[in-house]
Amino acid sequence: MNLRKRLSGIWLMAMALLSLCAFTVFFVAQMWLNILYAVYLTLAVVQSVTLIVYLWGPEKITLKPLKALYCLFYASSILVIPSFVFIFMGLVSQYHIKIPESIDARNMAVEEIVPGEKTVIYNTGTVYIFFPEYSEVDLVCKDRPSKSDESITWCSGAAFQHAVSLGFTQENVEGDHAVNGELYESPYNKDSFAAFTFADGKFSFDFDDPIGAIKRAAESGGSGFMQFGLIKDGENVMSFDRPRARCYRTLAEINGHLCIIDSVNMLHFYEFMAELKRLGVKNALYMDMGAGWNYSWYRRADEKVRTLFGLPVPWSHNWIVFKK
Repeated sequence: MNLRKRLSGIWLMAMALLSLCAFTVFFVAQMWLNILYAVYLTLAVVQSVTLIVYLWGPEKITLKPLKALYCLFYASSILVIPSFVFIFMGLVSQYHIKIPESIDARNMAVEEIVPGEKTVIYNTGTVYIFFPEYSEVDLVCKDRPSKSDESITWCSGAAFQHAVSLGFTQENVEGDHAVNGELYESPYNKDSFAAFTFADGKFSFDFDDPIGAIKRAAESGGSGFMQFGLIKDGENVMSFDRPRARCYRTLAEINGHLCIIDSVNMLHFYEFMAELKRLGVKNALYMDMGAGWNYSWYRRADEKVRTLFGLPVPWSHNWIVFKK
């Protein structure tokens, strides 16, 4: 066997193993997207078939269409490395970064966890509590908010999206929503949703009439969106869990103030909810933390941006932003 064939064999074996690893990482990362599932499954199957044909001997193929297909499969091996890098980044992006400027709140009384004049973060050991500096809270759709916009102090994903799509439509945002006074009604089921709104300089959570709350916010020139309700008036209204631990986030009200609460490390949902209960959270909405959907950043008190989860997938199209 000449050197070229040996190198080809090594390359195909490496790509077949890497494609299988990528498919495995896809499940570990819990990126439940049908299109990605099809891509990674197809890539793993194609690379495995290509390796088997190589070991059998591609020179034995007599039909030209099959030879062309083998060449196409062989050429597709160049897609394995970028595909693995993407899905690996998706996995890594689910781990929360450490925030050295956060205030140690492990032994702090709950009543002392309050916002400051600038953005402040508390660390209870289980969760980070973010109080972004703000005078306005908006829902931004279609165009991703820019880190160069110095008025923005917090940015993260907001409502669910019904389908994975590179193109944007308001109908794809699940739940009725309002953007600076414009009302967009959702055609999808909204029975399990609650609403967050910001209008006339005030925030509000509504669990009983979320559709009406969004309409009223729009009429007042404000913004708002729907998400799963977690806590209403201090009582849990949502109970579910996942087969493994992960990072969670909620948009919440604590001590009468609006905040975002992230888990410090991966944990189970019941553990996250127990910490929210301990902190005396009054109202809370779920925030999507799937890989890519968890893209988020905030502006520190020194005006520098710190990225929390940095995988800006192109099919994410709506965000909640806090503005000075």
